[in-house]
Order: sequence, then C-alpha cells, then structure tokens
Amino acid sequence: MQHHLDQFSECHVAVIGDLMLDHYIHGEVSRISPEAPVPVLRSNLELSVPGGAANVAANLAALGLHVHVAGLTGQDRARDLLIRSMQSHGNVNCTGIVDTPSRQTTQKVRIVTSQQQIVRIDHEDLDPWDAAVERRFISGARAVMDSSQVVVLSDYGKGALSELVLKELLRHALATGKRLVVDPKRRDFSAYRGASIVTPNRKELSEATGLACDTDEEAAIAAAKAQQACGAGILLTRSEKGMSFFPADGKRPIHLPTAAKEVFDVSGAGDTVVAVMAASLAANLPMETAMKLANHAAGIVVSKSGTAVATLAELEGSLATETPLPGGNGELLKLEDAVKLRRMWGRQKLTVGFANGCFDLLHPGHVTLIKEAAASCDRLIVGLNSDASVRRLKGPTRPVQDETARASVMSGVKGVATVIVFEEDTPFEVITALKPDVLIKGSDYTEDQVVGSHIVRSEGGRVLLVDLMAGHSTSRLVEAAQA
Repeated sequence: MQHHLDQFSECHVAVIGDLMLDHYIHGEVSRISPEAPVPVLRSNLELSVPGGAANVAANLAALGLHVHVAGLTGQDRARDLLIRSMQSHGNVNCTGIVDTPSRQTTQKVRIVTSQQQIVRIDHEDLDPWDAAVERRFISGARAVMDSSQVVVLSDYGKGALSELVLKELLRHALATGKRLVVDPKRRDFSAYRGASIVTPNRKELSEATGLACDTDEEAAIAAAKAQQACGAGILLTRSEKGMSFFPADGKRPIHLPTAAKEVFDVSGAGDTVVAVMAASLAANLPMETAMKLANHAAGIVVSKSGTAVATLAELEGSLATETPLPGGNGELLKLEDAVKLRRMWGRQKLTVGFANGCFDLLHPGHVTLIKEAAASCDRLIVGLNSDASVRRLKGPTRPVQDETARASVMSGVKGVATVIVFEEDTPFEVITALKPDVLIKGSDYTEDQVVGSHIVRSEGGRVLLVDLMAGHSTSRLVEAAQA
C-alpha cells in the first residue's frame, strides 16, 4: 500500500481550539518533608511542550504540513513558551492567536518522579471570555480557515470553543466548503453538526450517548446514536482495541487493531490521531490509509514519556516495519522509487551519497571507488549508464556486460544501498532528482568538471574526489582479453 506521505508538505491545516502548555518538572524523591507528610522532590529537569489544540498543531507540523493556529491565551510567559514550542516542530503560523492581559494561558504542570506523576497543577480561567475578545477570536479563526484545506476543532472544554464560536465556525465551514475534524469534549454532539468527522474516545462516546461501547456491536450502536445528533462520520479510538470508523453514510464500519507495541504514556495520543486524520484528509488519502497512518502514529507517541509528537521520519519507519519500501539492500530501482527512498533517508537524518559510471567489468579500481564512496555516507546510490548510453560513450563493442548483469554485480558490492540505470550520457537529471548529500567521483576529475557538482553544493552537500588505483581500467581488461 502506498502512503503518499510526501503530499503532506503541500497541505495546509487550520487548528482552532483550546491551546494549552504542558509543563513537566522531573526529579527524584528520597525523603518526606518534615513540614508535612508529603514527598520532597529534588528537581533535575523542567520541560514545556504543546498541549491540547497546540499539541495537534505540533503533530501536524512534525509531519511536514503548513499549520495555521487560532486560539486564546493570556499575555504571559506561558504564551511565549507555547508559541515557541509549537513552532519548534515546523511551520506553524500563530497569527490567529488572540491574547488578553485579563486572562492567563491555560497550563498543566505535572510533577514526575521515576516516570510516575505524583501531582498535577492546572492554571486556567474557566469564566466566559469577554465579548470583544470572542469577536476577535472568531475573526481570526475564520481567517485561518480560509488559509487551509481542512480544519481541526480541538475542544478541551476550556472555553475557546464557546456556543457562539462553534456556531459561527461551523456556519463558515458550510459556506466555504471546508472539511472539519472535531475532537469533542461536549456530551451533546449536536453542537458539532456540520463536521465531517468527530473523533471521540470510548469514554467520550459512552458519555455522549449513555450507551456502552466496548464490543464492536455496542460501539456501532453508540456511534449510530451519536451520528443522529451530529451527522458526521465517527472515528472511535478504543485504547487497546485500536480504532473504528463509522461512516456517516451508513456504510460498513472499518475496524483496525492497535499498532502500539509498548504503552508508556497515553498523554496526547488522541491529539496525534486527530492530526494524522486531518493531514490525510488534506492529502485526499482513503480512509483506510488515514486510519493506518493514525494508528501507527498513535503507537509511536504512546511509547514516549509525556505529551509527544510523531515525526514524519518516525511514521515512515513504523510503516516500513509493515510494508518496507523497496531498496536499501542493493536492489535495482527505477529513479522515481529511488527518489522516494532518498527522501525517507533524508528525513531520518541519514546522509545519502551518489556515484556513477559505466562499471563494465568490475575491477579493483571500481571497488576502491565504491568502498570510499560508501564510507563517506550512510546510504550509497550507484548510477549505471544504460547499454545505449555506454555504446555512445565507449563505442559499438561496449558494454561487455549488459546493464542487467552490471546492475546485478554492483548490487552485490558491500556498501551499495541501491542501484539505478539512466539512459542519458550524463547523470545530470538523476542528480537533480536525488539531490545527494555527497557526490563521489574519481580524482581524474576536478570538482568543477564533475557533472551535477553545482547542484549538490547549492543544496549544502559536498563533492568527494577519490584517488584511483593506477593501472586498472575496463579498456585494458578488454584489450588483454583480445590479445
């Protein structure tokens, strides 16, 4: 199955809702306070990460999307930390955030020792927002909706998505044809009518409908009742049972088991699911694909401590364990597949090298070149001139071995990750597509003579010239064989 994760970089998603800062204080407890029967924590680490709607935005940014955020904050240090923490994950536009000196930014402070929370402190204002601030928020939220293909409404019940705000945003979505994904907190799902997908967990769906939803049959009945209220597709997250999607049109539901191998902390996993669903909608991926991506992403974040995100590289890595991309073991690939592989390696922070040649009758000089090339990078792609290209360059009697044979021999050389064959006389088009981090050629060239060197340098890469072994060449081998 193709996942089309590269499409995410072209997508824009708006995130509107309750922005929160999750602050963690880690330390060790070795004694009880003499002042009261409470543990004394010796702090050794403090960390601030996005929470609530901000965590949805951070997850989207970590997947490479363009994110537009609207929310309400105070004018305080927590607001500044919140914005910085979101933007540290990627492209997050925060112009839709409305702040006011009369409120404080919602913040959850967790005290943690030995990976165990011992107390949580919430800083929040639950009184209704000033009407003027609310009007500014609605205006800003409409603007970020207009900048995006898909909209997430992240409702944590902290006041940002008031009755008026929800009404106005749902009305604007209907007028502009925007698809909405809602992470619900209200028990009355009719407040979300107009959404495309509503994403309750098992507890939220049960509370909203008054029905149990443990088994598949119970979940289907509860989802149907929720759909009567909101008219949306229901994506139900079911903890250890994975997730289920109940389409709004009444078609057969889709059930998917969990992808998590080890659950360390479930904080923010729902935000990750919502983010991946919104990203998949923006990229027009099928629901089955979207669910699989969301399932893998949730499996990644629950294996981490605290509120966390799943990066694009982590998601690709998780998917690769199920349906690995071809290549990486010397296989012969088409250029388009090699480009996908190169992009994945880049996201995994692996350096990619490229060397090319006819490589007809592999000799010690070739082996030395490939050995040095492989040592200069994490993954080496070798480009071979096609048979027609070799004939144009070397004459009608060459190559001695056809391109299939040459590719087979090259794939067996230690350090070669992938082999491609190109039809042109030079690898210029290949280098333009791959944009390798390291371009390797023999030292019989100068750097300026190496085809594609300026492309690699312009991308921040480098050119490596390898000393050749004297006295070795394919032409000499051919001449000796004919003597």
